[in-house]
Amino acid sequence: MGGEKNTARETVGEEPLSPCSRLFNSPDFNCAIIVIMGCKVKGNPPAIIDGLKHTLVNHPRFSSILEMKNGKKGKPSWVRTEVRVEDHVIVPDIDPNIENPDQYLEHYISKLTTVPMDFSKPLWEIHLLCLKTSNAESIGLLKIHHSLGDGMSLMSLFLACTRKTSDPEALPTVSVQRKQFGPSSYNGFFNKIWWLFVGLWFILRLVFNTFVDVLMFALTICFLRDTETPLLAKPGTELVPKRFVHRIISFDDVKLVKNAMKLTVNDVLLGVTQAGLSRYLSRRYDQEATPKSKESMRKFRLRSAIMINLRPNTGIEALADMMAKKSKCRWGNLFGYILLPFSVGLETDPLEYVRRAKVTVDRKKHSLEAVFSMAFFKLILKVLGLKASVVLVRKVIHNTTLTFSNVVGPKEEITFHGHPLSYIAPSVFGHPHALTVHFQSYEKKVIISVTADPTVIPDPHKMCDDFVESLKLIKSSVLERGLYEMEV
Repeated sequence: MGGEKNTARETVGEEPLSPCSRLFNSPDFNCAIIVIMGCKVKGNPPAIIDGLKHTLVNHPRFSSILEMKNGKKGKPSWVRTEVRVEDHVIVPDIDPNIENPDQYLEHYISKLTTVPMDFSKPLWEIHLLCLKTSNAESIGLLKIHHSLGDGMSLMSLFLACTRKTSDPEALPTVSVQRKQFGPSSYNGFFNKIWWLFVGLWFILRLVFNTFVDVLMFALTICFLRDTETPLLAKPGTELVPKRFVHRIISFDDVKLVKNAMKLTVNDVLLGVTQAGLSRYLSRRYDQEATPKSKESMRKFRLRSAIMINLRPNTGIEALADMMAKKSKCRWGNLFGYILLPFSVGLETDPLEYVRRAKVTVDRKKHSLEAVFSMAFFKLILKVLGLKASVVLVRKVIHNTTLTFSNVVGPKEEITFHGHPLSYIAPSVFGHPHALTVHFQSYEKKVIISVTADPTVIPDPHKMCDDFVESLKLIKSSVLERGLYEMEV
């Protein structure tokens, strides 16, 4: 009987785990993603269940269970199985007259981070809360184990399950940044000579930056740790129930600063984060009566270990087509890490945070740190095994301060199976950082999501307010100096 069962599973489909998926499935690095969806209408569970049957469960990862020992040749594998969508949709019984719905939602999500995933079925679930909050009529919580895919791929898959509110048949529109190097035309001898020198300089700069970054990465694995600040995680922080809070800011304000200072959205959001963390740390040091630490903030080593997706992102259209036709498309976890330094300290000029952010981002663009880190971890996994690879990844994260990310979202309002969304707030938990900061653009909004270990950061709401206030100060500084010019 057991042999017949295995044969049947192989017939349905079996695929080995990628090295990154194996990493996320290790007991010491058990990460999951949560996507908070604020709905503009009351929740309709039957409509969402019916919609999921025609979209999400048609994706191989969302209709497969994880076999750690019974896969082909005894290796961990994804094995296709029949999915009963109703088993993945949870609708809790909530008192409609609850006094503080926003606080209830925060506690509910925090408790959800302590509940392990059920490995006897595909590693995802959605919670539908008939709960009216300050920003939504009802709430959807999508919980996905990180082994199913990287953040960018999972967000693309989520968007492929939605449609424009204005056109129920159309997929969302997402901005795509086009990368260009050099002019569109190389005509002319001197022009070619000029761009030859530019190309050589680019290569030399790439080699030097990569060498320095790889060296710093190696030192971080060995002993180089961030400065002890009120943001640095304590041992065991990955096991502590996290608090998830968010704020909504205007995307137009972000673009105003971007256009005025000729930057990118990433530059502005990193600058806002640096300014917000500076305000937060300054207040914490004031409260703890440690002025010396406040004065020395500029000397702090404060970095983020950022996961970079190295696989070309599958487009929303391809994923939607795959789910409709139950076909295959490129998928999986393939990522490397970069260490992004943050500049903190109180500045008299708020724009200085954004200028420094641009310098940092521009330098990281000219480095192959992510490629080398991915190759290194894959080599360690192959030679020394999973445990050694997990130890090294945990050391990198443990020796840095926070997780930082920014994901581009739809330009227009979208609907998730009959539920127009007022906001989308994704985040991640299960890694040994006490602080995760994520920016998600949506329509004319940017949602700032902060995930915090309350034993380290007891006031994440104040941190969110610091980010909001920092953007206001940066915007005001731009307007006062007359830097902004209207886009045509």
